[in-house]
Formats: sequence, structure tokens, C-alpha cells
Amino acid sequence: MDVGRVMTHGAVTVQMDDPLLIVKDILDNSPFHHLLVVESGILRGVISDRDLLKVLSPRIGTLAETEKDRACLHKKAHQIMTRDPITLPLNADVRDALEIFNQHTISCIPVVNDENKPLGIISWRDLLKVTKVRPAPKSE
Repeated sequence: MDVGRVMTHGAVTVQMDDPLLIVKDILDNSPFHHLLVVESGILRGVISDRDLLKVLSPRIGTLAETEKDRACLHKKAHQIMTRDPITLPLNADVRDALEIFNQHTISCIPVVNDENKPLGIISWRDLLKVTKVRPAPKSE
């Protein structure tokens, strides 16, 4: 089975210079955990919700929040993204994705066309949805 049948189509993207305020707003109000970072439509990086949590002050949105805490929201997407992410073409087999997940500590793989423009994204959760788990044989 190819990744095109399993991936989430039309992954959400942000621009390299979008502030983290935008990134945070998207991730806070969406069911997904990754954003693709593009420049002129070309994939340049990936931001996960964990990447964002690493740079945000834990006081954001609380009564203890200060101007210094809010300042981190002005950083740009390119400052926290993972650059040059591992990608797969649309016709790659899901076994290729499994192999990548087993060899690297990543939680998503962007699916791109020949020009490195994002078509979608595949996560390990997408693979779990299509993996058939066989019940254990009954002992007699």
C-alpha cells in the first residue's frame, strides 16, 4: 500500500517568517500535532507541538505571564523548525515509512512531489490505523 492512501492530505503549512503566535494558534485549535514550514511553496522544515512547547514560557496565558514571556511568541517559525526533514514521495510504500520511523526519532514524515512541495503528511498514528492486528491464537 502506498503512503498516498494513508497520509493526511493537504497538511497545514506556515511560512518561514510566521511568528510563533500564529503557530501556537494553529496547533492550539487543531487536532493535529505538526505543521510544515514552506518558503515559496517548497518544504523547508517541520514544527511539532513539542518543538513549540520547548520554546514557550509555561507562564503564557496565566496571571504570572510577563512581557518577557510574551516575547517568545514573536520568534519566527524558521527559528524552531526541524530543517531538511526526511520526506517520502507519494508512491512510496508504507513499509518505507515504517522503516524511517524505526530508524529515526521522528513522529511524522512529509509527503512531497518531485519539486519538494508538500502533498500531505504521514504520522505513525496513520500507520496504526491501517495496520491489521491479528488476534493471538487460542490455546487449547
